[in-house]
Amino acid sequence: MTNQAITITTVKAKKTKPDYNELGFGRHFTDHMFIADYQVDKGWFDARIIPYQPLTLDPASMIFHYGQTVFEGLKAYATPTGEVNLFRPEQNIARLNRSNVRMCIPEIDPNFALTAIKTLVELERDWVPTAPGTSLYIRPFVIATEPFLGVSPSTQYKFIIILSPVGAYYKEGINPVKIAVEDEYIRAIRGGTGEAKTAGNYAGSLIAQQKVAKDGFAQVLWLDGLEKKYVEEVGSMNVFFKINGEVVTPELNGSILPGVTRQSVIQLLQHWGIKVTERKLALTEIVQAHKNGELEEAFGSGTAAVISPIGALSFGGEIMTINDQKTGPIAGKLYQTLTDIQYGEIEDSFNWIVKVSK
Repeated sequence: MTNQAITITTVKAKKTKPDYNELGFGRHFTDHMFIADYQVDKGWFDARIIPYQPLTLDPASMIFHYGQTVFEGLKAYATPTGEVNLFRPEQNIARLNRSNVRMCIPEIDPNFALTAIKTLVELERDWVPTAPGTSLYIRPFVIATEPFLGVSPSTQYKFIIILSPVGAYYKEGINPVKIAVEDEYIRAIRGGTGEAKTAGNYAGSLIAQQKVAKDGFAQVLWLDGLEKKYVEEVGSMNVFFKINGEVVTPELNGSILPGVTRQSVIQLLQHWGIKVTERKLALTEIVQAHKNGELEEAFGSGTAAVISPIGALSFGGEIMTINDQKTGPIAGKLYQTLTDIQYGEIEDSFNWIVKVSK
C-alpha cells in the first residue's frame, strides 16, 4: 500500500464547528475520515477519505466477539505562523505496528500511514483549533471485520483514522491531579497485552477507575500483576517520581505501554543533565520517600495530557500530599518545553516535529 493513491470524497455541507474555548476531550469530530480495507489475498487496498459517517458491519464481525483491535493517539498543533505540526508521528506508527503484531493484525506500511494522517489533517486544516492549550487529536485504529465466529485471527480488517478538536484531557489541566493506588484489580502482566495499545486493556481498567472516581480521584496507579508490589503506570499515562534529586520511572517490562511522551521526557531530562533512571520502583520506596521528605515531585506523561502533575497519592486509606499539591519545577518545565516545541514556539532541536504541509 506504499504508493497507493488516496481517493477523496468531500462533504456537501460542513459541520458547524464547536467553540474552541469549550472543547473538552473527544466529544467533537471533523467532517471527514480515512478508511483502508484489508483482505488476506489482496493486502491493504482502497485507501479513501470520505465524509465522517457511521460504519456498517456484519453482526458477526470478529471485532465484536474477540476484541481484535488496536489504536493510537497523536495530535496536530496550530503554530503562530499558520503551519500545522505533528509531534513524533513515526513513533506512534511504529507502536501501532508493534500492537498489530501482538494482536495478529497485518502491519501497515509506515510511510503510507504517515501519508494518510497528513492528507486527512491537511484536508481538515480548518478544524485545527487555535485557542491556547487546544489541538486536533488524531485517532488511527484497526478493527477485525471478517464475519466469523471461530476463534482465530481475522482475514479482513479496516484501518480508520478520525479526528477530534480537543482541549485539556483532565479538568484540572496542568494543575495537580489526585490518584489512587489500585491494589485489587490487575491491568496487565508480562506476556499479556499490556505493552500493546488494544481496547481490552482499557475495558479491563474501567472498574478500578469507576471505583476511585466517586472519591474525587482522576486516575488509578496500577501495580505489577504478579506481586502487586511495583509501580507500573497510571490508567492514561506513564508515571515519574522525583526522589531525593533523582527522577525515576518504571522500566518497560512487557506490561507497560511504551509512551511516546515518556520517551520524550526521558530525552529532555537527560539533555538538561537531570538524573533519570528507568528501573523497578516499589510502592514501599515511594511511601518511605514521602515519610522521609524525599518525594519531591510526581507526574504523569501522555499524548492526551502531555504532563500531568500528581498532587496527592492515596494508598491504604492514607493520602500522601506531594509538593503541597503544587506543580513542581520539573513537571512545569517539561510541560512548557514540550508544548512550546509542539506549537512551534521554540526551536525543535530534537527533530521531533513533522510538518503537515505537503
